[in-house]
Amino acid sequence: MSELESEAPAREGKYVVQSVARCLRLLELLGTHTADGLSVTEAARLLGGSKSATFALLQTLIVDDFVVEVSPGPRYRLGPAILRLADSHVRSLPLIEAVRPVMRALTTETGWTSRLAVFEHGHAVFMDRVDAGGTIRFFTPLGRRELPHRSSAGKAMLATLPETQVRAIIAETGLPQRTRQTITNLDALMEDLALIRVRGFAVDDEEDDEGVLCVGAAFADRDGTCAAAVSITGLKSGVPAWRIQELGRLVRAHADRMAEVIGGQPGHPYAAPGNGAAG
Repeated sequence: MSELESEAPAREGKYVVQSVARCLRLLELLGTHTADGLSVTEAARLLGGSKSATFALLQTLIVDDFVVEVSPGPRYRLGPAILRLADSHVRSLPLIEAVRPVMRALTTETGWTSRLAVFEHGHAVFMDRVDAGGTIRFFTPLGRRELPHRSSAGKAMLATLPETQVRAIIAETGLPQRTRQTITNLDALMEDLALIRVRGFAVDDEEDDEGVLCVGAAFADRDGTCAAAVSITGLKSGVPAWRIQELGRLVRAHADRMAEVIGGQPGHPYAAPGNGAAG
């Protein structure tokens, strides 16, 4: 079972139209198989439906270019309508527009890919990305909910919350292991969050993907609580401990610039007692 299948939210409720829910689920599945697309048989298996019903859904999505048919196969991939929607969504978000120049500067200075994340329902959701140059690219889909305990941005945002709220979130999400380095003990996570609050940045040291290092920092909104977090991603190989600390200070400095751009104060933000989720 893929990560998307295991962590995708169930679409249930009195007013949920199941045919629409299946179409949305099908788009999500196609979004995780961008290289070769999916055949009808593969899509039906992943969707948990019949081939005839899945074929009908695909043909419906093809009409308005949300899905395209490619050969040989045939196989199916996401269509250009998805890109148009994504572009409209990005342009409608003032936070992304405001801080993107700072993200570009961060990527230019470090040579690493930068990402912007917000905190929603106990998960980190990455909303924007500035890719670094070079031959190595990190495939990091936007808009997907990610567990907060194994990413630098997620941990940076968790560290802005009161301990009671962190414990409540982890009680819901759990601490599933992704690599040998993933934090799977609540006490160890609490210790890491305490360190993040002191130094102002978080480190994902091969905790989500082996061989990959991420450094992230949260920044404040006008009301002083967490607006979002920015992180950078690169290869761990050959990066000494002193360089990680240097990268942390750079990310913290750029996070402070982002806070200033949106009217917040520099420094690691904290949620006021009783305040809701960050972001």
